[in-house]
Amino acid sequence: MTTDQPVAAVTTTVPVPGPRTDGDDTGPRGGFLAKAFGVTALLSAAGSGLGLLRDLLLARYFGANQGTDAFLVAWTVPETAAPLLIEDAMAFLMVPAFSLALVLREERGPGPDPVRQLTRSTLPWLLLALCALSGTVALFAPQLVDLLAPGLADPRLAVTCTRITAVTVVPFGVAGYLASALRALHAFTAPAVIYVMYNLGILALLLSGHRLLGVRSAALGVALGSLLMAGVLVVPFVRRLHARQRRRTRRRGAGRGLVLIPLALLPVAAFSLTRQSQVFIERYLGSALPPGTISHLNYAAKVSQLAMTSAILIVTVTFPVVARAMAAGDLTAARDRVEKDLGQAAALVLLGTAFLLACAPAVAALLFQRGAFGPADTEATAAVIRVYSFGLPAQAMIGVMVRPYFCVRPVVRRADAPRAEGDRTTWLDWYPVGAMMLGLVVTFTLGVTLTPRFGAPGLAAGNAVGITFTAALLMRGLMLRGVALRLGLVLGGQARLLAAAIAAAGTGSLAIRAATTPLSAALLGGVTVLLVFALLGTLFGVPEVRGPVLALLARARRPHAPAPAEGKPHGR
Repeated sequence: MTTDQPVAAVTTTVPVPGPRTDGDDTGPRGGFLAKAFGVTALLSAAGSGLGLLRDLLLARYFGANQGTDAFLVAWTVPETAAPLLIEDAMAFLMVPAFSLALVLREERGPGPDPVRQLTRSTLPWLLLALCALSGTVALFAPQLVDLLAPGLADPRLAVTCTRITAVTVVPFGVAGYLASALRALHAFTAPAVIYVMYNLGILALLLSGHRLLGVRSAALGVALGSLLMAGVLVVPFVRRLHARQRRRTRRRGAGRGLVLIPLALLPVAAFSLTRQSQVFIERYLGSALPPGTISHLNYAAKVSQLAMTSAILIVTVTFPVVARAMAAGDLTAARDRVEKDLGQAAALVLLGTAFLLACAPAVAALLFQRGAFGPADTEATAAVIRVYSFGLPAQAMIGVMVRPYFCVRPVVRRADAPRAEGDRTTWLDWYPVGAMMLGLVVTFTLGVTLTPRFGAPGLAAGNAVGITFTAALLMRGLMLRGVALRLGLVLGGQARLLAAAIAAAGTGSLAIRAATTPLSAALLGGVTVLLVFALLGTLFGVPEVRGPVLALLARARRPHAPAPAEGKPHGR
């Protein structure tokens, strides 16, 4: 039995065709996507840079010991809540929902705005659920710490930090909701700045309170940063929500509103939660290893994920385009966009993977080896970085594929659509959850098997193999869902990119032997990897590499236009 809740019943109209480029909620042109990606990349890079500074200060002030292990166990709460409530579940649910509301807004005549109706019907319930979840985490913090890391010698600090970080659940959820709505409305600047604000909050308290409060200052900073990231989105969202629609339309009829489908929440939330369970497995098994192991895993994961950030930025920008195409029933356009995203994401993440494989020791030493973080910590972190890197391409592929997967059955449907089409979940709705759970079984089995002999690198190996297995299953599931990827085209491009990355990593490893310092090794290795990857990608005919390389060469060869002679008029 379903519990559908009406969201809007509106009069529909037909929009005048033709995309706009002024940032409104109509379909964007390619130039708009390029600008949106540029703004998102720049601000996300700033956020990542501040996040890296945050981790450097954690390593400098506290090193890798029982105190940092306790904080990182508590950090499991925001680490889980941020992807679940900002980038994963909330985006999977609300970007398609707002995209469908925008399609109806473009078709409507006088009457209630479906976007505002959707907001009024969902945001209050979300706030209640978030407050209840935050309170539950704080109340059961001792049990949660015992479940996540039963091997901690003194869990009291972890419990205190967990109760502090439980605050983040509410602002993370609000930030994810508002960011999803703004991206669906093709507003990308404010959502891209949230991680800048988040890390500024952490850094403010970490710098000012590390002597007095110890590692608790980092936990308080996490709570402050989460409040800042939600606050920065409120004004842009309100402005967009109440903006007048400057669009010529003609009346067509009434009655095509939206109906909320609560059951559609379950598969999305379950997938996002199981996806984060890899962290739980690492913390659980790592707590039984020598002190500092959880910290080594954390620092390695942060560095490794930097290589994947740029790849995920692509789908962050293009997801509303895919969602709008699928809401309008254009599966061919959605497929073409997903294939292009897979190629571009693979190119970026494999370039980063090749660099990390070649230069991991230099990168770890350059970033972390100072203060309480010694050479032994650098060596252990570098070893984990290299193993983690093998799973980065699969992580990027999952980020691309799962977004259109959940667009097929969004959390809302048209009021005039048959109930059978969207009200009951099917086994296909739960397919990503099953794929992720099978991947977790692989991760846990390999972790238990390899950890006694290899320690933290064994845990990282289980992570890489498990996530790769999940990516393969999801590619099959996306095709079953109706997005008919041209598998030969996709896998052929991935294979050529992989060959270029392997050669670049090997050449970079040889090049850094001439370096004498971590900085020179990272620079020399990075330049070598980039040049070899670009050369081989171009020779192999990979469009995602060949296109940018040829464009740069053409621009370099293009003669500069001579300045007009003084006093002579310009011709038309």
